[in-house]
Amino acid sequence: MGSKAPPSRRASVSGQPREQESMDYRQAGVDIDAGNEVVRRIRSLARATYTPAVLSEIGSFGGLFRLNAAGIEDPVLVASADGVGTKLRVAFMTGQHRTIGRDLVNHCVNDILVQGAEPLFFLDYLATGRLDQDVAVQIVEGLAAACRDNGCALLGGETAEMPGFYADGEYDVAGFIVGAVARDRLIDGTRIEPGDMLIGVPSSGLHTNGYSLARRIAFEMAGLQADSHVPALGVTIGAALLVPHRTYLPLIRPLLGRGIIKGMAHITGGGITDNLPRILPGGVHAVIDLAAWTVPPVFQWLQNAGGVQDADMLRTFNMGIGLIVACDQADTESILAALLEAGEPGAVRVGRIAAGGEGVRYVNH
Repeated sequence: MGSKAPPSRRASVSGQPREQESMDYRQAGVDIDAGNEVVRRIRSLARATYTPAVLSEIGSFGGLFRLNAAGIEDPVLVASADGVGTKLRVAFMTGQHRTIGRDLVNHCVNDILVQGAEPLFFLDYLATGRLDQDVAVQIVEGLAAACRDNGCALLGGETAEMPGFYADGEYDVAGFIVGAVARDRLIDGTRIEPGDMLIGVPSSGLHTNGYSLARRIAFEMAGLQADSHVPALGVTIGAALLVPHRTYLPLIRPLLGRGIIKGMAHITGGGITDNLPRILPGGVHAVIDLAAWTVPPVFQWLQNAGGVQDADMLRTFNMGIGLIVACDQADTESILAALLEAGEPGAVRVGRIAAGGEGVRYVNH
């Protein structure tokens, strides 16, 4: 009998022979064509956010931004990065993805706003196991809309398809923001002193923090589905938990050049308990009056349904106050009037600065 012919071989890119059977990137789980199509679909969304300072196009290796176009003398760049956390799980459950982009941009805008900075440009990172073009476009639609609202350019980003790292239908997002403030207008809390007042500006809901506890209460302890209607809230639990993180820039912008804000705290993870002390100088503490505002129903429902202690609620959620402004007592009425004129009637005095000690002390007057 004649010998069996060896398997057919062909040269690889490396020049080494290999078997006829082949595998490509798409079969391994990464669809390059789908990624290119997403870029094509989002290009117009990003371009609509561009300011005259942007010199590049989506698809460049790096985004170009002309800093002197911002018109700020002696500018200090202020940068921050954040994510949306496990609020994403609620988006997966409901199939609603447009609000996630707003959450991400607004959270980052607020983080630099508290130091007096206005946003210049924003970058995003989206990672998923299998790229769903429609979902990716929904996320970027939210990003672009929030960037336009905040006067911020969506300068670029990255979409990473990572099979084996994320389950089908799941993704993670992160945002990176750069803003600027004139050095002599930087707000850092160093001027805060005993007798100063604290003004609380309402949140729109949970914003982007406390969702690991909120999901545990709603979907495990209370046994709800995302589309379960909660009478105390007047909406489904999914809708209540997906209310977007609001931006405070339109409210605070008119006050930035007046020099009357001594410090601001964005109330994110850790609540007032952990975030307010971040702006306090040594030798003072904050006294917060819990009777100064009405806690929104979503927090009341979560506390009752989960049997959560007051201290844990205050250290997990914003409890209805998303931003705290510190000012001289004589400037309190002026700031409240400016916030009202900018469209926020719910801002209230929530406390004061006292000598000695540290951190936050709660009272209920």
